[in-house]
Amino acid sequence: MRIRKAVFPVGGLGTRFLPATKALPKEMLPIVDKPLIQYAVEEAAAAGVEEFIFVTGRGKTAIEDHFDHSYELEDLLSSRDKIDALEALRAAVPGAGQVAYTRQQEPLGLGHAVWCARNLVGNEPFAVLLADDLIQSQTPCLKQMADAAAETGGNMVAVMDVPREHTSRYGILDVGHDDGRLAEVQGLVEKPDPAEAPSTLSVIGRYILMPEVFDYLGKKELGAGGEIQLTDAMAKMIGKQPFHGLRFEGTRFDCGDKLGFLQATVAFGLARDDLREGLGNYLSHITENL
Repeated sequence: MRIRKAVFPVGGLGTRFLPATKALPKEMLPIVDKPLIQYAVEEAAAAGVEEFIFVTGRGKTAIEDHFDHSYELEDLLSSRDKIDALEALRAAVPGAGQVAYTRQQEPLGLGHAVWCARNLVGNEPFAVLLADDLIQSQTPCLKQMADAAAETGGNMVAVMDVPREHTSRYGILDVGHDDGRLAEVQGLVEKPDPAEAPSTLSVIGRYILMPEVFDYLGKKELGAGGEIQLTDAMAKMIGKQPFHGLRFEGTRFDCGDKLGFLQATVAFGLARDDLREGLGNYLSHITENL
């Protein structure tokens, strides 16, 4: 099973990062020197994705500009022999015709955002990536999922265990057969009360979905929070198609949260050869003086 298309829901307002996100899309907030959305696009490309579909909203034109050529800037960098910066800039831009944009005109939830991409996806398997969930790993998370889905077929979600008291923040799996890596999904519950959660295995922002999910999303049934929930539509495909959760290798950072965003900045900074020593020394210094 080959995943050629990926959907990036980027219509959210990013209210938890106001006032920074008043004029700047939250997906453009940088981790070290790349915006969150670029990490997501690069992860998708590493998994073999060829078409990148952005579901945007008002005030998101900075994302479109980022994934386009800036000829004035490129010419300036070239004239000053800043070749490394020029190559990095050009590498961030997908090829002509590989990017498409559609608008989510009402904030009706993640499921609605994915449904808005239905005509661009068509009748084939596709991926969904939430840029807020940044994953640091040796093998990109979506590549791990695509390789696993080639074995199992059907739908797949990235999963991780969370503290039971946090189950009300996530979609939670009701687990069937579980070999420690792949968990068979026999049920999905969106944001259950901890006392009623069927497990602590939670869905994070990576999905490989069959196109039949659009049939269920198209019914526009409201779920938790009065929104059209992607989890609810996925739950209706259980038993009709293979469905698994993959415990991925790597560390996930919730960059929709200020603390998670700061943790990701530190982790990705320490992973850089040009920053590791200086940042490590600084962290050691301030830790000693706390």
